[in-house]
Amino acid sequence: MSTIDSAPRGFTDKFLTGVERVGNKLPDPFMLFLILFGITAAVSTAMAWANVTVQLPGSDEITEIKGLFTAEGLTWLTTNLGPNYLGFPPLATVLPILLAVGVAEKSGLLAAMIRKAFGSAPRWALPYAVGVVGVTGSIMSDAAFVVIPPLAALVFKAAGRHPVAGLLGGFAAAGAGYSTNVLVTSLDALFAGITTAVTETLPNAGSAVTPVSNYFFNVVSSIILMAIAGFVIDKILEPRLTRQGIPREEIRDADAPAAPTSAELSADLTATESKGLRWALVSGVMLAAVLVVAFVLPASPWRNEDGGFLPTSPLLGSIVFVVFSMFVVPGLVYGKIVGTITTGRDVPRVMGEAIKDMAGFLVLAFILGQFIALFNWSGIGQWIAVAGAGGLEAIGLTGYPAILAFILLASLLNLFIISGSAMWTLMAAVFVPLFVLLGYEPAFIQAAFRVGDSATQVITPLNPYMIVLLTMLRKYEPDAGLGTLMARMLPFVVPFWIAWVAILSVFFFLDLPLGPGNGIFLPE
Repeated sequence: MSTIDSAPRGFTDKFLTGVERVGNKLPDPFMLFLILFGITAAVSTAMAWANVTVQLPGSDEITEIKGLFTAEGLTWLTTNLGPNYLGFPPLATVLPILLAVGVAEKSGLLAAMIRKAFGSAPRWALPYAVGVVGVTGSIMSDAAFVVIPPLAALVFKAAGRHPVAGLLGGFAAAGAGYSTNVLVTSLDALFAGITTAVTETLPNAGSAVTPVSNYFFNVVSSIILMAIAGFVIDKILEPRLTRQGIPREEIRDADAPAAPTSAELSADLTATESKGLRWALVSGVMLAAVLVVAFVLPASPWRNEDGGFLPTSPLLGSIVFVVFSMFVVPGLVYGKIVGTITTGRDVPRVMGEAIKDMAGFLVLAFILGQFIALFNWSGIGQWIAVAGAGGLEAIGLTGYPAILAFILLASLLNLFIISGSAMWTLMAAVFVPLFVLLGYEPAFIQAAFRVGDSATQVITPLNPYMIVLLTMLRKYEPDAGLGTLMARMLPFVVPFWIAWVAILSVFFFLDLPLGPGNGIFLPE
């Protein structure tokens, strides 16, 4: 019999079963957006035949809705299939950063940094180290869900603490804080690209959205979420595991193979890895110094015409280059020293491996690009925004309660649509224009989406990495199920969600900038 309390286990299992049943009825993201593309095509055609028009507030121009299944629409599709894909804005920002992160990850630099952070933390601080590493670990993308939990379990066990607390805490921190980071990541570029694709057809859409448009908000959120994750692991999760008598040692069959003991599963760095990490840090600092000097010089070509950097400037347009450089150079230095990158041929090889890991996104981006392009070209997005904004104004829901309702909707959808890019593509097409008409900056709506996008993904069985985590957990608890995981994750989800909403509220009511050049409200 499992040591998990029967009442919570029964309730959570029923809840999860319901979520799984509904979620399994959804098609995969590619087919989902193919269906949505077909629905948009049919609806836009019907509206075009009905001569529906839309007029944006503050504009004298009247836009006619255009339908795909018309002569104009069909020729538009056949002549723009390629441009719709290649013009999908996230590709231009995500792919360069992805190549750079690939160098840092495949060379072993990112894993070494994580292991160093774990290995240097004292026993009492280990839960908070897991919080820091887990939240910042999203820079490794989905690899964080596989790398961080087992490493955290090893470090906890070596320090005499409960390894399951490290295992589950590492997963929770990596998942619930997935949409934020103290560093600029490929996810920032991805979200910014999707937002930009929607705002391109909107007049008076405020400041341009870049990979750093939510940076100030992300830094504050990351630090607070790190602390909360550590507190929950230390004060709630680990004591509860001890009370329940969860084994501290893996339960193995006699014929089962021994646990891996390679450096990949050790928190201790070899002498060569330590040397590589030191020189990678030195190279990163030197590169940062060169870039800062180049950018801040009075005659710097990266300044705008007024001699500054905000609201727009070549510097803000160079963020992708800066992030690319800060990953590639230290990654190459580390790889050269430890031997993972020995010749010039290794560089395109590791970059190619990074692209291979993202092949699914590149395929999904094809249909996402077609959907966004049709939504913008047909004018149906503007019509929905005007009608939706009018409806919200009619019932008086235009202030912060509307933002909270949007966050709650994102949190619920996140139980069924695990892909953040797919969900933001869907929601941004409708809600960014709607909230722009209500006076909010697109970057603020993107920040609100981040809040709803992360926390609940660690309690849905549709998250494939939940199954990976369950496999790891069953080494300690053979009877553990998805209900077990949900019960263990809820103490993270609730405070994460509440704290993140509170942070967004502070930015909102104090009208603080979310990032360089991006605020909350559109200028009047």
